[in-house]
Amino acid sequence: MLMLAFLAISIFSVVAQPQKDNVIDRSGQETLWIENGNRHIYGVLNRPQGKNDRLPLAIVSHGFNGTHHFAQDYFGPLAEQGWMTYAFDFPCGSVNSRSDSNTMNMSILDEQSDLQAIVDYFRNQPYVDPDRIMLIGESQGGLVSALTAAQMNKKVSQLVLIYPALCIPDNWNARYPKLEDIPDTTRLWNVPMGRRFFEEVRTIDPFKTMKKFKKPVLIIQGDADQVVSMDDSRRAVKTYKQARLHVIPGAGHGFKPKERQEAIQQIIGFIH
Repeated sequence: MLMLAFLAISIFSVVAQPQKDNVIDRSGQETLWIENGNRHIYGVLNRPQGKNDRLPLAIVSHGFNGTHHFAQDYFGPLAEQGWMTYAFDFPCGSVNSRSDSNTMNMSILDEQSDLQAIVDYFRNQPYVDPDRIMLIGESQGGLVSALTAAQMNKKVSQLVLIYPALCIPDNWNARYPKLEDIPDTTRLWNVPMGRRFFEEVRTIDPFKTMKKFKKPVLIIQGDADQVVSMDDSRRAVKTYKQARLHVIPGAGHGFKPKERQEAIQQIIGFIH
């Protein structure tokens, strides 16, 4: 089974911070907290320098046990194209999350709700072009982005899926075929996850849901990915109304620097 679909190759260690003040640093990047009910979402907004018009926005969702740091490679290239980028930490999505590091409460449905709240927040900001909001999701964040885009077809203009873990429901349902098989705690790479996560994914059908999204989709994956099957990405391309798959030869799950740059160039071409 492809249980490694939750992979996020974390090279950063982030200590949870209690303060929730929005701060702009010298580079122009803004620490921006967004509320979703009683959930407080930490993120960083990068804006192109010297531009005051309504700008398009890319919202980047990290994978399992990842953080907003994984999106920083997008900041410069997208800013050069006139795009803002918002990268954030899913609450309970990582032991290093600045939003909430209690991974026992990790939930695909909660992450979907958080991403919806982020989209709605930015659509109401005077500096954002509400007709040009793109979702970029990596691995588990790709699954969440695909589900969210399907539910917000009129509010999301484009979708980019980076080695998307569309197989998460099938993988875990195969691991735990019956509800009574699900333990109170499951550990993946020493990250504890609660029973709720696995109960909820039993109800998720990514391919049935994603067909609701009618806008352009770009999927990027390496042909040496041992975590997420290329078959799922090929199936996704056929499921969407207008989608394209870019395959990076030799790339695995989690791109090396040159592969990352190739993916970014594909995204730049996609937004034009």
